[in-house]
Amino acid sequence: MQDLQTVIVLLTVIVTLLSVGNLVLLGVIIALLLKIRGIANQAEKAMSNISRVTEWFSPAKVYEEIANLFKNKGGKEQ
Repeated sequence: MQDLQTVIVLLTVIVTLLSVGNLVLLGVIIALLLKIRGIANQAEKAMSNISRVTEWFSPAKVYEEIANLFKNKGGKEQ
């Protein structure tokens, strides 16, 4: 009877430790996912900024802005 109680206690301890380990691993996974999400958001902002700069420095956009600048200056002086 004593051996059976010892086995039950040891199994209870093992199950408890495994449960705690699972909770810790789940917390670590959630923390990593949140960090990855933050990095992805930063990368998305950077890509958006790069695409805006690339669009603005395209020759067509530069010529259009220069033409608009001269049109606006001509309209203000008259």
